[in-house]
Amino acid sequence: MAEKGNFGLLQRKFRKRILEMKKELKLSVIILTKNEEDIIGDCLESVKWAPEVVVVDHYSTDQTLKIVKEHGINKIYVADEKSSFSERRDLGAQKAQGEWLLYVDADERVTPVLRKEVEEVIKDSNFSAYAIPRRNVRLTKELHFGGWWPDYVLRLMRKDKLKTWKGDLHEQPEIEGETGYLKEALVHFSHRGSLEHKFKNTINWSKIEAQKMFDAGHPPMNVKRFVSAMFREFYKRAVKLQAFRDGTEGIIEAFYQVFSVFISYARLWEMQIESKKK
Repeated sequence: MAEKGNFGLLQRKFRKRILEMKKELKLSVIILTKNEEDIIGDCLESVKWAPEVVVVDHYSTDQTLKIVKEHGINKIYVADEKSSFSERRDLGAQKAQGEWLLYVDADERVTPVLRKEVEEVIKDSNFSAYAIPRRNVRLTKELHFGGWWPDYVLRLMRKDKLKTWKGDLHEQPEIEGETGYLKEALVHFSHRGSLEHKFKNTINWSKIEAQKMFDAGHPPMNVKRFVSAMFREFYKRAVKLQAFRDGTEGIIEAFYQVFSVFISYARLWEMQIESKKK
């Protein structure tokens, strides 16, 4: 009987400690994944200090989830197949237990100095959220011009101040309250350094971008609109934002952004032509 009593006492103490740990849980890191086997390991290593890591996967078919589990992550959720990026980020927030949420993409890394700043600001803050600058590594080089720095992204927020995420592409959170700015940066390995990967992403994302413009009733595309859109993009990147100061990589990236604009508008033109046939 004494053994049963001691066991019951241990159970109560254990449950009490679990509740205390949940109360103490200050921060949850949320990561979205889909076929990230070549980069997810480094991402997880950069946030292993976090009290809780939540992974929201979108039907990965490679070794992504195996690697996630090997890193000791047990809070893994699979989003609906037709869910948007915003809906996946909302799912992560729903499942997270932390008072604060830090969203990190699979191709991003949290540096030790950023970790320190995050831990400091969440101890005592009057802000509801923080925008974090990003150091963008594109074509294997960190770019400082052409609009790639400081490239603030709103990723650190109080869970109770997050209303929802909105947008199908380049989604943004709706926050109740004021936003502050961190000094230290996320490191963003955009498109994993290869043009092939950039092309794949551009083809996928341009369809979403074109659909948004089509649904908004964009005027019919013609030669003038094509040329004007591409010229504005190149002027903004290469001249106004001085992409040339990043050398060859900066100029290539500026031209690539023009190409991205062209593909999006070409898809929009195609949608407009098809809609006239119906």
